[in-house]
Amino acid sequence: MESHLRTITIDASTSFYKFNKFQIGEFFGPVDLGYHLAAKNNSLNIGTGIFGGSIFPGSNRLVFTGFSPCWGGFYISSMGGAGLVFENLGINLLSITGKAGSPSILYLNRTHGEEIEVGLIPVDIKNIWKQGRKGFYGMLDFTLEQFSSKYKSTPRVLAVGPSALSTDFGAIGSAPVKNGKNSFVDTWAGRGGFGSKLLQEHGICAIIYGGTEIHEDFKDRKVADQWFEQKFNKKLAAEDIEATTKYRYDSHFNTGGTLGVNYATLGGKIMAFNYKSIFMDEESRLDINEKLIKNHYLKQFNEETIEKKQQANCGEPCGAVCKKMNGEFKKDYEPYQTMGPQCGIFDQRAAEKLNHHADMYGFDAISAGGVLSWLMECLDEKLLTKEELGVTEYPVFTQTNFKIVEDSMHNANIGIELLDAIIEKKGILNLFKGPRKLAHELSRTKNRSIINKFVYNSYARNGWMVPNQYWVAGALSPMAIMGKYYMNYSNDYIPPRKLGQKNADRMQKEFILDNLGFCRFHRQWAEEMLPDIVESIYGEGMKEKLNANIKMITARINSRNSSVFWESERNIEYVYTFLKRKQVVEKNADSDLTKWIEYFEKDKQSAALDFWYEIHKGAQETLKDF
Repeated sequence: MESHLRTITIDASTSFYKFNKFQIGEFFGPVDLGYHLAAKNNSLNIGTGIFGGSIFPGSNRLVFTGFSPCWGGFYISSMGGAGLVFENLGINLLSITGKAGSPSILYLNRTHGEEIEVGLIPVDIKNIWKQGRKGFYGMLDFTLEQFSSKYKSTPRVLAVGPSALSTDFGAIGSAPVKNGKNSFVDTWAGRGGFGSKLLQEHGICAIIYGGTEIHEDFKDRKVADQWFEQKFNKKLAAEDIEATTKYRYDSHFNTGGTLGVNYATLGGKIMAFNYKSIFMDEESRLDINEKLIKNHYLKQFNEETIEKKQQANCGEPCGAVCKKMNGEFKKDYEPYQTMGPQCGIFDQRAAEKLNHHADMYGFDAISAGGVLSWLMECLDEKLLTKEELGVTEYPVFTQTNFKIVEDSMHNANIGIELLDAIIEKKGILNLFKGPRKLAHELSRTKNRSIINKFVYNSYARNGWMVPNQYWVAGALSPMAIMGKYYMNYSNDYIPPRKLGQKNADRMQKEFILDNLGFCRFHRQWAEEMLPDIVESIYGEGMKEKLNANIKMITARINSRNSSVFWESERNIEYVYTFLKRKQVVEKNADSDLTKWIEYFEKDKQSAALDFWYEIHKGAQETLKDF
């Protein structure tokens, strides 16, 4: 195997580029090397792991690192399958510095030997966003059509949409190319707003890449099978099929994918109407789940997607086939949750319409849904008017007498109007510096209750992140990186100090996957096996070096942790109601749980602050660089 990580650094302001090599053992992948380069140059770094192009399923993530415009700190985002074509460039990582004089497409093509042809081509982004499928999709298609003929093998395109110009939470999207066209299986590096960074800080609206070289470093399936048989008494394919059951099809629930399995198992833990469901009794939440989700929203998904086996992979051969489709619409739990039940939408047609509109604009879909649901509740409570938000109607924001099809579409249309207003900066909706800053301004000038409806993790001065869609205390933890699964999202009650420790442990395990370019859907075997595989390939002592590297990089990122105590009243209620549900509904009589509930009921603000700091302590005492 190659003993170095090979990088190309491109200065977008001059088009100059240079190659570098970094010793494997000093760095192991796109995260630790990306952190090193971002800290020096504020670069946006895009790369693959050392097993990219190998036979290991899930090994072809394309990993993005840098300082996030919306979070404010170092961040990591990744995209399924896009690393497979990136491998044809013959490098491990692309680092972008500087800013192009006008919006440009970055062209990368490995033509022969070690040479990579590099070009920056200025384009009229606003005109391209109006073409064809429009927005992000228009940019994706335009770039492929203009440059694909220059490649000897099929290239791949990364692109941004209008949200990257108007907000701090624009995503970077892509799609596998099939028969010369971008497929409907779009994949996203959404969290962290790296689309906004790519366009606003570097002047790049799309990247097309590919080449002629395909690595043959590790293609021997027999060797891999020996490792798996020694560890699990199974061959590679069999172990991976078992590990990815949830994402393919789980016979226990007669559904599959994150959307199917999560909704089939949530029960009374459902969150809806911008988290207002946390204030309901269990019977009301179960009623929403039964009538609006299981008997309609989930039923539609199962009939249209699961039963018809409309599923695909992200662009690499993988048995998980986790991309659950309905025609052109890809169904994942968290986007179809934030722009579903959280926005008062319980019908797939309405959810498809809103989600597709957000994708067309190139938003981080989870964050977009969190912002929309917040604004919709503010409209419903008359804290903000239609005129102020540039919409024509008020939402239906209660389950009472809710008409599933009609009211869902009504709310979806309002969501679309809000997205249009955000892009066009209508009324008061200027989110160029993010919704947290807007929430602060509106709370000062209009009504303090406005910020109290917004559920988000806050970081440093303006940083924010809509949490992952699980009603658990871990989702609002004060960790250095939130919005991903660098925290414990178990539904169990865990004392806050212990929760912080478990968050830190989870973060370190996830870093193994991200730094080696692996999809977390394969984590059941990958977390345990990868250090041993690294040792087997790169030599004695490399497992120890890898483990030390993970400890070092997580500690250094944690040293920058600027998490801010919960600013929204809804955050505090989110944690308290989670604890209370454990006691009342699940009959958890743990004395520590009882102590915290009594503390919250006696002095909510003090209890919340102590709970938050206990989580922080647990993480801090675990993430040490020694």
